[in-house]
Amino acid sequence: MELTCRRAGLAGPGNLAARAALRLLEATGSAGSVRLHLEKRTPIGAGLGGGSSDAAAVLLALGSLLRPQPSRELLHRVAQDLGSDVPFFLVGGRALGVGRGAEVYPLADIPERWLLVVAPCIAVSTAEAYRRLSPGLTTGSWQDKIDRFCSTACALERGPGGPAQSFRVDLENDFEPVVFRMHPELEKLKARLERLGARPVLLCGSGSALFGMFAGREQALRASNSLELGDGCCFVVKTVSRTRYYARWRKWLNEDEHSH
Repeated sequence: MELTCRRAGLAGPGNLAARAALRLLEATGSAGSVRLHLEKRTPIGAGLGGGSSDAAAVLLALGSLLRPQPSRELLHRVAQDLGSDVPFFLVGGRALGVGRGAEVYPLADIPERWLLVVAPCIAVSTAEAYRRLSPGLTTGSWQDKIDRFCSTACALERGPGGPAQSFRVDLENDFEPVVFRMHPELEKLKARLERLGARPVLLCGSGSALFGMFAGREQALRASNSLELGDGCCFVVKTVSRTRYYARWRKWLNEDEHSH
């Protein structure tokens, strides 16, 4: 197993992408060697799931090359062993993660939207964020949150219109009160994005990145140009539905087969 990367510290067999390849070879009883080159563009430690998405991409790509090809069930089992976030990236689109997040249920997608993802140079310890969040996990308010989420998700499944609009606006991230106390500058950054017209604005995972939804690409670009982050970075991106997610994978796999 060989994994190379231009970013220092990410090369080698300890990388989650390399571990994904090894686990899949072991699970399928396949022989041979794998060489990977990682072009890392996602900021590290920003709550964006970069390592988990890398691992899922390796499972999908390597799985397409193996004969016989592994089943989706096997891919999900391997993904679950690698980390709680990895199975989500096998599903794509909008989904509900249950328990540790490894049990994933697809939800109806909302229309594609333009986002501004802002990744400041602030290191947030995920372990510390979870430690501070844990005392509130047993309070009654959490059951209320779960009930509201389920009712909104069920309404959205029944059809487009009002529920989809409310679901976009009423999103929450329960890490925000915890992480904002640890890093008040992130709360100020959220307020800046809201003043620039983003609705909603949320912390990504346990941070430190935030995202804001905009009405269109031009609005997101203007907001990006007006922010001064020092060593941080901004990305203007578009959400991808589950259908487009699978279509992109099919296109890549077809091109790869023709190239061989």
